[in-house]
Amino acid sequence: MHAAKPPRKTVARETVAAATKGTLWAFLALIGANMALAIGPWFVRIADTGPIAAGFWRITLAAPVLTLLALRGGWRPVGISRSLWIMLVFGGVCFAADLASWHLGILRTTLANSTLFGNSAILFFPVYGFLVARTWPTRSQGLALLLALIGATLLMGRSYELNPRNLTGDLYCLLAGVLYTVYFICMARARDTLAPFPALALSTITSILPLLLFAVVAGERIIPHDWAPLLGLALVSQVIGQGLMIYALGRFSPLVVGIALLTQPVMAAAIGLLVYGERLGLPDLIGAALVAVALVLVRDAPKEPDQLAAEPEQDR
Repeated sequence: MHAAKPPRKTVARETVAAATKGTLWAFLALIGANMALAIGPWFVRIADTGPIAAGFWRITLAAPVLTLLALRGGWRPVGISRSLWIMLVFGGVCFAADLASWHLGILRTTLANSTLFGNSAILFFPVYGFLVARTWPTRSQGLALLLALIGATLLMGRSYELNPRNLTGDLYCLLAGVLYTVYFICMARARDTLAPFPALALSTITSILPLLLFAVVAGERIIPHDWAPLLGLALVSQVIGQGLMIYALGRFSPLVVGIALLTQPVMAAAIGLLVYGERLGLPDLIGAALVAVALVLVRDAPKEPDQLAAEPEQDR
């Protein structure tokens, strides 16, 4: 006799429960990624190389670890289409330019501002989601984007009022945010066919040479005396932070990723206060509050259970 098949409703409930559990872990990974990435600016500040060179070592030291993790997961560098290679290389070059611009900005503004503007993908990436979905924002989502723009303007204006040199750092970080958004888009598309570690390993490898060239052209010091900050930067920011982020990119919509990015400026502000005594003025607090409200308004549900079930098994 054949065993009786479970009722369809039971199977559906089990599928939804499994997807919900997977989504919870993915959300925790997304929050953990942002917490790890927020520590990066501190490592850059204490490194005894140039800021772009610090980005070069972040990538170079992390690349062997990420490649090993990808290979241990059963992935092999075969069967990659030309279009996927183009996407990975373009994403890697954008990431290299993002790090170069961001690390230059980190030394020219506060930790909180560098993290906020460097992660301006909190606005650009959700907008990309609207364009791909070919839908207009709802009234509340449009209001959220307007509040976020006003909040960002207040933050930048206060930065300039306190110290004119901070404005240059803010602009570097804002450019980095735009490049980071392009990197997100490339990696989100790559995650359609690649598991997290292979996607991250390949894009990381393609970032090495551009970052080295940027550092050499800028005339920076490349070889450090103290490797500890650079090892910390590679492990915490690239392996853990970007590893968790790329995993989450395959699980959530651009709106959810954008909301979660808000945790980075909050943690960076805490580090800046505790380590460097960087205090936020009233306009900064109002601007940050407006951005926070905006990101709460621009909310979206994670991928549906049937979408998660259809993803490659190696991604889980």
